[in-house]
Amino acid sequence: MNIVQNIVDCSGIKLISKDADGKEVGRAFLYIMHNGLHDKPFGFMEDVYVAEEMRGRGLGTSLVKRIIELAREKKCYKLVSTSRHSREKVHKLYLKLGFKDQGKEFRIDF
Repeated sequence: MNIVQNIVDCSGIKLISKDADGKEVGRAFLYIMHNGLHDKPFGFMEDVYVAEEMRGRGLGTSLVKRIIELAREKKCYKLVSTSRHSREKVHKLYLKLGFKDQGKEFRIDF
């Protein structure tokens, strides 16, 4: 068996929300990737964060909605994200915004 390594096309977009003092209080990343299984790319939403003092004001919802819009604009055939089991409020938000719970994330930290 021979394993060959190929470079795949990927790009990323970072959304940032700042308060009146210019401090970052929210962020979200969208990565656009091609896997060869589809003609269109897929989106991966990562590192959605809202500062604790800003939570409950709709900032997270706005960030995720904008990521969804961007994934559609980039013609993604799907948008995926991961979340820790303990983040029930985040899970409810994702479900409310149209995501479906598709399974588990398996991970190795280096």
